[in-house]
Amino acid sequence: MNLPIERGAELVAAEFVEGTANTSATAGVFLGDTGALRLDTRRVIVQLLLGPALDAQRQSKLWPVLVRDEAAVRSRLHELFLDLVIDRDQEVAFTRQVSSAELDLPVLLRRTPLTLLDSALLLFLRQRLTESDTQLERAVVSTQEMAEHLSMFQREAATDHVRFSKQVQHAVDNAVKYSLLRKLRNTEERFEVAPTLKLLFSAEEILALGKSYRVQGAVPPAEDADDVGVSDSVEGGDA
Repeated sequence: MNLPIERGAELVAAEFVEGTANTSATAGVFLGDTGALRLDTRRVIVQLLLGPALDAQRQSKLWPVLVRDEAAVRSRLHELFLDLVIDRDQEVAFTRQVSSAELDLPVLLRRTPLTLLDSALLLFLRQRLTESDTQLERAVVSTQEMAEHLSMFQREAATDHVRFSKQVQHAVDNAVKYSLLRKLRNTEERFEVAPTLKLLFSAEEILALGKSYRVQGAVPPAEDADDVGVSDSVEGGDA
């Protein structure tokens, strides 16, 4: 199965960052600038390109700019064959690659394969989000809970428990790296599941992935890779 967490284009974003650093929010923000957008609007586009999302909680200064200039941001992204996805309730936004059956469109966003443990963890976290929404609670998980869930993916005959534990930790580290898990303050073992995950994985995709695991019957070895798209992310606050 192929579930997309699409990766922003760092090279394009880096050019924006380099050109707009330490400048004012007036027209012509750097020597020879021919751009028409305001500086803060450009920073919104940079954050969306860096990915995986623009989050009002983490990028509090950029969210109102996105709301104000949504039409302009969407238009610029369309010129790069990217679509803007916004969840106003969760106050998160991200880009998605535009696809067309009639046209051969260039692809700006890249994909990286996930291991089975990576995708199994994302399935678990997505389900936890659904449960927390039903109970009107924050989706919080511990390292132990994630490890216990992933333990079912270890072969019964496997004896290298240390190696498997390292693979589990790597899957957790990847979720943090992709900004899908946020470490809670004053704790090393508890995380909040980012609401972005609900946008990146639809309920239909999650059901299909869970069904594919059940149909397999036997659990594949932990080092096998699932054909799932994932992105690197850039940690940080406002661009």
